[in-house]
Amino acid sequence: MAIEPEIIGYLAAFCTTISFLPQAYLTLKTRDTESLSLGMYSTFTVGVLLWLLYGLFIADKAIVFSNAITFVLSVTILAFKIHHTLTRAQ
Repeated sequence: MAIEPEIIGYLAAFCTTISFLPQAYLTLKTRDTESLSLGMYSTFTVGVLLWLLYGLFIADKAIVFSNAITFVLSVTILAFKIHHTLTRAQ
């Protein structure tokens, strides 16, 4: 019995997206971004955007779906982090 590569893609997309949800939930709930690295979240968000674009170019639904969800969450958290960093600097 062979496993279809597309099923592996959907499982991988599900796992990576789900793994991000606890941090996103906690950050959105507490609005505490003190311990988050601005550099890491910036790089992560750009990487997710690039994966999303790649998925669109090759028309891979698993890549597009998972990275679209993760991008929305990560850019939201990144915006909170930037806002809090700028607010603390004043």
